[in-house]
Amino acid sequence: MSDVTEGRHVLPIPDQPRTGLFTYDAKDPDTSFPPIEPLRPPAGAPNVLIVLIDDCGFGASSAFGGPIATPTAERLASNGLKYNRFHTTALCSPTRQALLTGRNHHAVGMGGITEIATSAPGYSSIRPNTAAPLAETLKLNGYSTAQFGKCHEVPVWETSPMGPFDAWPSGGGGFEHFYGFIGGETNQYAPAIYDGTVPVEPDRTPEEGYHFTEDMTDHAIDWVRQQKALMPDKPFFVYVAPGATHAPHHVPIEWSDKYKGAFDDGWDALRERTLARQKELGVIPPDAELTARPVEIPAWDDMPDDLKPVLARQMEVYAGFLEHTDHHVGRLIDALADIDVLDDTLVYYVIGDNGASAEGTPNGCFNELIVLNGAGGLETVEFMSARIDDFGTPKAYNHYAVGWAHAMDTPYQWTKQVASHWGGTRNGTVVHWPNGFEAKGEVRSQFGHVIDIAATVLDVAGLPHPTFVDGVQQMPLHGASMAPSFGHADSPEWRETQYFEMFVNRGIYHKGWTAVTRHSTPWDMTTPMPAFDDDVWELYGPDDWTQSIDLSAREPEKLHELQRLFLIEAVKYNVLPLDDRRAERFNADLAGRPTLIHGTSQLLFGGMGRLSENSIVTTKNKSFAITAEIVVPETGGNGVIVAQGGAFGGMSLYLHEGKPAFCYNLFGLQQTRVYGEAPISPGDHQVRMEFGYDGGGLGKGGGISLFVDGQPAGSGRVDATVPMLFSGDETTDVGSDSATPVSDDYGTKDSAFTGRVRWVQIDIDEAAEDLDHLITPEERLRIAMARQ
Repeated sequence: MSDVTEGRHVLPIPDQPRTGLFTYDAKDPDTSFPPIEPLRPPAGAPNVLIVLIDDCGFGASSAFGGPIATPTAERLASNGLKYNRFHTTALCSPTRQALLTGRNHHAVGMGGITEIATSAPGYSSIRPNTAAPLAETLKLNGYSTAQFGKCHEVPVWETSPMGPFDAWPSGGGGFEHFYGFIGGETNQYAPAIYDGTVPVEPDRTPEEGYHFTEDMTDHAIDWVRQQKALMPDKPFFVYVAPGATHAPHHVPIEWSDKYKGAFDDGWDALRERTLARQKELGVIPPDAELTARPVEIPAWDDMPDDLKPVLARQMEVYAGFLEHTDHHVGRLIDALADIDVLDDTLVYYVIGDNGASAEGTPNGCFNELIVLNGAGGLETVEFMSARIDDFGTPKAYNHYAVGWAHAMDTPYQWTKQVASHWGGTRNGTVVHWPNGFEAKGEVRSQFGHVIDIAATVLDVAGLPHPTFVDGVQQMPLHGASMAPSFGHADSPEWRETQYFEMFVNRGIYHKGWTAVTRHSTPWDMTTPMPAFDDDVWELYGPDDWTQSIDLSAREPEKLHELQRLFLIEAVKYNVLPLDDRRAERFNADLAGRPTLIHGTSQLLFGGMGRLSENSIVTTKNKSFAITAEIVVPETGGNGVIVAQGGAFGGMSLYLHEGKPAFCYNLFGLQQTRVYGEAPISPGDHQVRMEFGYDGGGLGKGGGISLFVDGQPAGSGRVDATVPMLFSGDETTDVGSDSATPVSDDYGTKDSAFTGRVRWVQIDIDEAAEDLDHLITPEERLRIAMARQ
């Protein structure tokens, strides 16, 4: 393949037919064919590594003046460049879709996370085929491509084992290899991993030293070594996206213990110390102002004294989590150096896909699922104090307090989700490429955005942005190349205008000016939203680095000019209609997105597993029944028949010591177990549990009844239930319980059913009522046919 770019505007590159003389005999002296040349990008195209940290603010990393040691980021920066005006979208899925496509997030359907997608074009979570991802473009130009870690761009109705896999990294995302998880977060000690599109389990337990960040890094190192061993002349594009430092904040205790006592004086004092370090490092100007703490965020001095040790421990755990993550990024960097490709690798180390997360409530939490279900009141000071030593361990699913998130965004206002202010969108970024530029240890202050990465990669690789991919005409890239700034600190700004919007928190940047308005608060899900036109806009001038002095009263005309510009950009990029609905958007019927499951019954079969909550009929806040046909072996039955969720919330129907059993796990706080009276004999049987919901609101209790072959076998009661979701990553499994176990009656290694589970049927509401407590073959056939 020629090293010129002609012909690369259409991808795949069309094969050209052979012209000229064709001979009859291959031995004819006039027989001549050019040698086959593998597809490669233009000569000089570098390897590319993009590292994207999750939920990390500008003021966290030591590379940008923060309190948390990130020696890998510092090492790369000392031999490269720091960008101190680089921006994201303020939320996970949108930033990732923007990075991977080079387009503004609403223009590629990702106005929010995939779980709240609507039918509006800017919020559908569907990447249009007019926006082929960067990985696909590079692959079709001769790059090897691989992704490791988090993927949160798959529409939720496409996350089941049946796909379709068009939006999965190794399906239609352009990556030849993927090892990671699908969704917003995962348990770092028990992740829901996919190798490509095939679910796999961790090779060891947390007690044996397992942690996902280490595991994914091992796979990334192995892949890069193999790629260079077998294709040394072929450049790679590797995208590494750890689940860290998103909640749950999970890290081995020796890492969090490094920070013992470091945060005892609280978040307000921490902001002051961080500001001073940032000025010393030169990542903010000497005259930059520390913005005021919003009144919605409590002062450290106003927090209860008996809660402060817990709060300090939350921050110690987070600090250890980030340093641990940076350490494993460093292992990958060392591996590149070891095989002598680091200098010819363009490395982007983006320290955060948004600002630090303020989704942990003002007090933080031990199990964030309790908070997400609206039951945060259960986590009292006494509750968290009693578990202080378990934060960060496999026993916890913890998140830190809002005040720490705000401190991690020093010196800016606000946090993740708040796209109006730099605290939500400004993320320190390091670029390293010794063979590409000579500058070392310098700071670049041009205004950049995550959409600029794709344009930069194509630019330095000598590749055009394709006009057609797979026969579909492509929309233009919205980003611009940052490459001119690599060698020149005073290179011109490549971006004059950039809009921001998330949960109707919105802003516009134009030639240094910013006009912004905050509409919603990340941790407040109950206060009614104001009318859009009642939102109060602020105006900040070009010399106001931190958005600290509101000029809206002094410069009303300038404010109005920028407000109009925001609307123009909003129309251009599918931001409208603005949508501040919260709970409604989690309801697929109201939001207008597809759902996999319809009706009041669902039939599953033995061996099915890794089924997300979006793949299973909803049993919450209603009566339901679970019926299973099983085969008990001669040696007796034990193990899980069907389980949904895990140790931090879920339910499981299983055999324990041969007897039928059902466990309802309420947020990991309480396991209610009901056991049958006698073991089930060998042979074919139906095991059934029925739950009669009390009604009267969300999360109420109900009675549990067990049946074997239609005959009563045991009964009990659950006093309270999970109202909204069991987990962000745990799944439903037939014949086993993957990841963390719902019940303490079994472990991760002995949950598999010793016999055979033929099928499991879940019925809700009226369908759960069955007078004979049996499901006949005729009934099963009728239900199966009704679902066609």
